[in-house]
Amino acid sequence: MTIHQYDVKIRWIGNIGDGTKSYQSYTRDFLIENHNKPSICGSADPAYRGDPTKWNPEDLMVAAASACHKLWYLHLCAVNGVCIMDYVDHACGFMEDAHPEKRGHITHIILKPHVILQAKKSLDLAKQLHQQAHHECMIANSVNFPILCEPSFEVDK
Repeated sequence: MTIHQYDVKIRWIGNIGDGTKSYQSYTRDFLIENHNKPSICGSADPAYRGDPTKWNPEDLMVAAASACHKLWYLHLCAVNGVCIMDYVDHACGFMEDAHPEKRGHITHIILKPHVILQAKKSLDLAKQLHQQAHHECMIANSVNFPILCEPSFEVDK
């Protein structure tokens, strides 16, 4: 068994003078940092006084699920002879914040990848490989909510 470690630094940069003296006295802004990688500017969801122009943890959760599925899918296509010319996912996550026991939780994510294939003959296998990609995805295997996949396909002209 191999253990992989992922190190990140989350740096709060929202002290605008009075720290957390009150709920309104600070911003929710932060940086995600890791050596040799560009920093990512983040904040809270705007509903929680966050900056709508910055990535929030909910965005990042949806992005992680989408990216992981895509990476597995492209790998499986490559090793199975399915040539993908383009892949764009319009993923969407849904959060409920009125649950009596859980203060805000993602209920599900829907991946909506649009895949452009090189050849129509590989369409059936291309559809099947989404199921296998879901099975292999580390993010899907790590969360306690469903991640659904609703792919669409097109053949390259």
